[in-house]
Amino acid sequence: MNQAILFNDDLSFDVKEDAWCFTAQVAGQILTIYFHSRQLKQLAGIDSSTKFDLEEIAEIWLEKNEINGNVIHIQMR
Repeated sequence: MNQAILFNDDLSFDVKEDAWCFTAQVAGQILTIYFHSRQLKQLAGIDSSTKFDLEEIAEIWLEKNEINGNVIHIQMR
């Protein structure tokens, strides 16, 4: 796990965005990360294993992409 990324324990479903999301702190910047997935949005809740997977997906996204703003939308298949 990248120590420069701190994931908050606030995973929730955002009805407006129709996606699961949580916040994270990266180099002092607070980000809201949305995960867009048909399978995920059908879930009533997310267990700790899936949450860990989402954190890993966010880490990979952050390694490969530059942050522009405070909101990230990750499209998942």
